[in-house]
Amino acid sequence: MTKAQKQHFKQTIDAQIQTLSKEIEVLKAAVYPERGEGPSDKVAHIAFKQDQSIHIQRHAEATKRLNRLKHAYIKIDTPEYGICKECEEEIALERLELMPESLYCVDCMNELGL
Repeated sequence: MTKAQKQHFKQTIDAQIQTLSKEIEVLKAAVYPERGEGPSDKVAHIAFKQDQSIHIQRHAEATKRLNRLKHAYIKIDTPEYGICKECEEEIALERLELMPESLYCVDCMNELGL
């Protein structure tokens, strides 16, 4: 991977970190509304609890991805970035465009059942 490609991925990762951080803040607000902003009746409370469950799951997934992106951002300047942890071959640039935090190539990911 060239220096220019790594710089591109670094910018992409940074942008995704910023976007996810904002999304996590919005999800936190949805999960934990301010006092007095909660549902006003039993039906609204049931709907709120269902939505809250979805927001909690989305928050957890977003937080996991944010941590993976931060780890990739730290590793991008090392020779390990973009190299599959299993087969030690280069991960396809197309895959890194979609998921710059990828640790495995598509073949190894499928083999490992991830």
